[in-house]
Amino acid sequence: MAALWRGYLRLLETHTFKVQVASAGVLIAIGDCCSQQIVERRGRQHDFKRTLGMASIGIFIVGPAMRYWYILLDSVIKGSRTVDAMKKVAMDQTIFAPCIIATFFGTTSLLFGKTQAEIKAKFANQYFDTLKTNYLIWPLVQTINFNFVPLQHRVFVVNFVAIFWNTYLSWAANKEEVDDEHIKI
Repeated sequence: MAALWRGYLRLLETHTFKVQVASAGVLIAIGDCCSQQIVERRGRQHDFKRTLGMASIGIFIVGPAMRYWYILLDSVIKGSRTVDAMKKVAMDQTIFAPCIIATFFGTTSLLFGKTQAEIKAKFANQYFDTLKTNYLIWPLVQTINFNFVPLQHRVFVVNFVAIFWNTYLSWAANKEEVDDEHIKI
């Protein structure tokens, strides 16, 4: 395991962007697999197309967004004091979190062929609940991340912790919505 970690660190040094976005893709795919197998109990009915789509979102959207967001935060808020970390957490949770969750929901909906009505229902039914759940988890994680983790490792730390978050997000993003207009009482 130590050799694997050293190899990861070497690659991170030489190919920072590629390693960070690949890590995001792999860890979001793991989250989707956990969602499908543990939460949804799909067993042999695992949707590999969905897992590949989720990995693609990690590689092409989430990974790059997080990398550049952390670089931006470090350039806007300089310093390594606790107060600086708290400022970063505040910006992260008021700007980045709402935007990345909306982007994630929108992208998964479009990628998996949802209609405009289904996308509206997804946002109406789950966006704010997901954002509230985010606020139960991520302020603490980001406080630790911004206080103790070097910039080049922050995406990995977030993605590693986010295996559980990604499991939840994958479930929330792929959960079927009930269209109240079509329910007959």
